[in-house]
Amino acid sequence: MKQTRRFTAQNVPVAIVSSAKTGAQLSSAVGLQRLRRDKLFFAALLAAIPVWVVLLLATSHPVDLNWPVTAPWRFTLLVLIYPVVEEIVFRGLIQESLQRLFGARHYGPLSLANLVTSIFFVAVHFVYHAPIWAVAVFVPSLVFGFFKERHGGLRSPIVLHVFYNLGYFWLFGNTMLVV
Repeated sequence: MKQTRRFTAQNVPVAIVSSAKTGAQLSSAVGLQRLRRDKLFFAALLAAIPVWVVLLLATSHPVDLNWPVTAPWRFTLLVLIYPVVEEIVFRGLIQESLQRLFGARHYGPLSLANLVTSIFFVAVHFVYHAPIWAVAVFVPSLVFGFFKERHGGLRSPIVLHVFYNLGYFWLFGNTMLVV
């Protein structure tokens, strides 16, 4: 016979606390354990930081670190929504289709499918970015595609893309966009 548990004011907090996951359990639940062990992935993540510093120094762009507070929806679009949608379309659909079409052709560590997908990725960025910034997404796109193939899924390119966009758009605001 199955027992049902009756919740009272005294045991509800205990039930909530006992069902909460630790950071490691949550990381494992969303599949980030493999990414945490991949030193190359970690290096790709950290590589964004010196790039942001160089861009800041090279552009003499005024920094408004509060703009995400004043435009939270736009920031959420740029940092979370667009990267996820772009990775589903470019790595999940286009790169997958090109891998089937081209097979396993590689040029060093990069597949032909990744190279062609990255060219498409740059082309789409010409719509909303100044030409120099649109071309600048070529290397990150290659990184996203590389990790898509390395890990066999979209989790790692999405994490990288979100992180790269987080730093880029937080520092440069939405002033680098043509729109």
